[in-house]
Formats: sequence, C-alpha cells, structure tokens
Amino acid sequence: MKKQTSADFSKVDRDPRLFMAFLTLVVSVMYVFTLVTVPEVRQPITFIIFTLLIALHLTLHLFLEKILEQGSSWVTGYLIVQGLLAFAISMMAGTVGMTFALFMGMIGESVGLLGINRWGLLALAYYLALSMVSFANYVGMDSIGWFALGTFPLVLFVVIYVTMYMRQIEARARAQALAMELEKANQQLSEYADRVEDLTIANERQRIARELHDTLSQGLAGLILQLEAADANLSANHPEKARVIVQQTMDHARATLESSRRAIDNLRQPEPEGLEDVIRHEVSHFTDSTGIPCDLLLDLPDPVADSIKGAAIRSVSEALNNIARHAEAHKVDLTASMGGHILKLSIKDDGKGFDPSQIPAGHYGILGIRERIRLAGGQLEIISSPNEGTTLIIQIPIDDVES
Repeated sequence: MKKQTSADFSKVDRDPRLFMAFLTLVVSVMYVFTLVTVPEVRQPITFIIFTLLIALHLTLHLFLEKILEQGSSWVTGYLIVQGLLAFAISMMAGTVGMTFALFMGMIGESVGLLGINRWGLLALAYYLALSMVSFANYVGMDSIGWFALGTFPLVLFVVIYVTMYMRQIEARARAQALAMELEKANQQLSEYADRVEDLTIANERQRIARELHDTLSQGLAGLILQLEAADANLSANHPEKARVIVQQTMDHARATLESSRRAIDNLRQPEPEGLEDVIRHEVSHFTDSTGIPCDLLLDLPDPVADSIKGAAIRSVSEALNNIARHAEAHKVDLTASMGGHILKLSIKDDGKGFDPSQIPAGHYGILGIRERIRLAGGQLEIISSPNEGTTLIIQIPIDDVES
C-alpha cells in the first residue's frame, strides 16, 4: 500500500480539512433526515446505538491526520473500520440517501489517500460491495441492477473529482515549496551581494590608501628631511646652504601639492574609456609637468576589463611619478601591447637607476605597483642598476578580451 503522511494529505493549506468538514456536514444532515423520516431509528436503544455509530464515524474522520502519521497499517485499519461502521449505519438507517452519503464519501476519501492503484481499487471494491449488500437488504435483490446503474456514474464522478482535487493540492504544495526555495535563494543572493559590497569597499579603501601613500606620505617625508637639513645648516651658521635647501623644499612642496591634486582628481573623475587613451593622457600629463619627453608605442585591444585597465594605468602612473621624483631621467620609452592573452607593459628611463634588491624604507611606489600587479594575477620585473637607468616590465594575463 502506498504510504501516506499527514503532510501528503493536508499539504500546505486547509483544503482537505474543508473536504472533511463538508463530508461531516453531509453525514450530519443525513443523520437528522433519517431521524425525521425513519420512526424505527427513534426508538431509545436504536437511537443510542445509531447516534454512537455516527459519532464514532465522524470522530475517526477528525483524527485522520494523526492516523496517517502512524503509517500504512493504521490507514488500512482505518479504512476497514470505517467501511464496517458505514455498513452498520446504513443497515440501521435503511435509506438510499444515507447509503450513498456514507459510501461515496468513503470512496472519495480512499482515492485521496491511496490514489488510483491496486490498493485504491481494492478499497473501492470493498466499499461498493458493502453498499450493495446494504442496498439489497432494504430494497431487494431485484433492484441491484438499478443500484449499479445509478452508482457507476456517481462513483466515476467522485473518483475523477477527488483525483483532480488532490492533484491541485499537490501542485499548490510544489508551488509553495518552490516559492520557499526561491525566497531562500534570494536571501542567499542578498547575503552574497552584501559580501561583495563589503569587499568592494575594502578594495576601494586599499586603493585610496595606496594613492595617499604614493603622494602625501612620500612627499611629506621628503619635505621633513629637507627642512631638517635646512635647520641643521641654520644651526651651523650656513644661511646660504639653508636658503638653497628651503628653495628646493618649496619646489618639492609644489610638486607634492600637484601630485596630491592629481590623485584627488583621479579618485573623483572617471577615466577615459580606452586603455590607450588613458595611457596617452598619463604620458601627456607627465611630459607637461616634468618636461621629460616620452616615446609611446601602443598596440592594445579596446576595451579591456576595468580591473585590468585599473591595474595597468595605476602602475603606469606610479612608474612615471617615480621617474619624475627620483630617476633624474632625460627620456622615457613606454610600450604596451597584447600577445597570447597577455598584456605587456614596458616603462624604461635613462636615469640614475638603483639596486632593486635594496629599496629604501618608506618608498611605497614600487611596492604599490607590485601589489596592484599581484592582485591582477600578473608579474612585475625590475631591471636596473646604478647609473644604468631602469626598466619595469609588467605582464598581466587577460582571459577574455572584449571586442
């Protein structure tokens, strides 16, 4: 037998309970009708027995959900007992109306519980046999044909109706289960969106921190050193040297202010869309500010992903800033190209160079470039030595090039 549970029968709403309420109402009406139309049932002993059977029959309906929770064996016992109660009540009432009310209700209930299968058909045959015996008892065997003729369409209607009714309930259950799953998925998506927003904010904070390190921190550190040198010369009665240092400090302060304004503009204003345009903009600003010429050789896809473009342009900007501050260069060569889904950047100057293995503390420019390229999944190579210039080679993988 197909095992049913309380969830199978009551599903997600109260429709099956409404069905039970309707069945209870029909049986109650037939109970009152029988008392009114059948004098024998009003006899004290018969009345008490008849009433108790009706009450037991309806009580079992009310406890059906709890019976379902006990398993298939309890359901089998329930259907058998209800059939016997319906048979006894029908025999006592002796009316066609009571017989149809009881057994059609039980047929519908068994179809709803068991479905259209061998167990459901067996229950249907069981109730039809009991109803036929009951009907023959007070009408006679001669009228069995009329009983069968009238019962067949009614049974067919009940089976079809209950089947469609249960399918509708199951569809509602599936719809509500799907709605709950969608709500859960939507909640997870909201949580993921919050996490992405938090990560985005954290990355933006790190980016702003790098911008400040690359401009204000280095600039102010240089100013402090120069002012300390000027103070030392004043203490040693070397006003001319102090004046020269102060003049250099003023120039340095102006450069730092310009770099700070530039960093703020970069944070506030959107960059040009194409990577080539952005690099040309940076190089033009570098040349205008320093007077150092820069030869460009660009062969880039347009556009590239924002994350790749951001890492590339910030690295180029920082490399040019470092050249302007430290390299004492007279010329810069910058090339950028694509090859084998790798974005390649080369920034070369003819300045004084340095030892890449001994970067002084507090110089965050190279560290900032290295961090950006690492976050983008790329590599940074530094080729430099004292008095031999410096070359930065940057390679960033690009999985998907947008066209």
